[in-house]
Amino acid sequence: MISIKTPLLVLFLLTSIGLSAQQYQEDLPIKNSLNYGKSVAVFGGSVSVIPPSEVAKDLWKERLGMSVTNYGVGGAGFSSLQGKSLQQQVDEAGVFDIYILWASTNDYTNNRAIGSYTDYTEFDDFDEEKLVTQAGGINYCIQKIYELNPHATIYFFTSSKAFNNRGGYDPFDENGMVKYVEIQKQICELHGIPYLDQFTLGGYNLYNQDQFYRDPIHMNEAGYEKLGALQVAFLAFPN
Repeated sequence: MISIKTPLLVLFLLTSIGLSAQQYQEDLPIKNSLNYGKSVAVFGGSVSVIPPSEVAKDLWKERLGMSVTNYGVGGAGFSSLQGKSLQQQVDEAGVFDIYILWASTNDYTNNRAIGSYTDYTEFDDFDEEKLVTQAGGINYCIQKIYELNPHATIYFFTSSKAFNNRGGYDPFDENGMVKYVEIQKQICELHGIPYLDQFTLGGYNLYNQDQFYRDPIHMNEAGYEKLGALQVAFLAFPN
């Protein structure tokens, strides 16, 4: 007579082996990605440079073999009026395989003009007065990167949710940060640049804010580990 414990033991062992294999696979480098081993420049505000953000960038290095140079500066936005703007950061950049524009919340929280997706493009004859808008700043960065490296690959990370007010996380707030995110995506679509919609896909909300954020705007290490996994999946196979 076979004890009922025997099939249960077999099932337990098979499940354990399956979970171990899955974990092993999740830790493996993704060498079949076209972006494996590439050099990467990052531009952004504090969300891209605070110490916990290294958790995300370490995942890029471990899974995708990337070398990462960070030009980001706390307080920066795309608007020329916002800190050491991403425009200034791009002006100082060297030649890399990949350039990542990592949008912060600073243009939104400091009430910089959103602008139109056509700001500082061929549609307005590259009007430099539009560089004060978020849109103008994004278009400037894209143009300058291609001038620096015509063979560059550019990726865009949208702003993530913030919990300093309703507009920072509510996608239906008429005056919220989602309006800034919409313009970010429109500009990427204009130029054919793949983007990661961190605002929508990040998975952060009021119920898990305390688990993943250290303050209303900045994530903790757990938050960046969650975000980093999303970024790795995007960077590995962006199209």
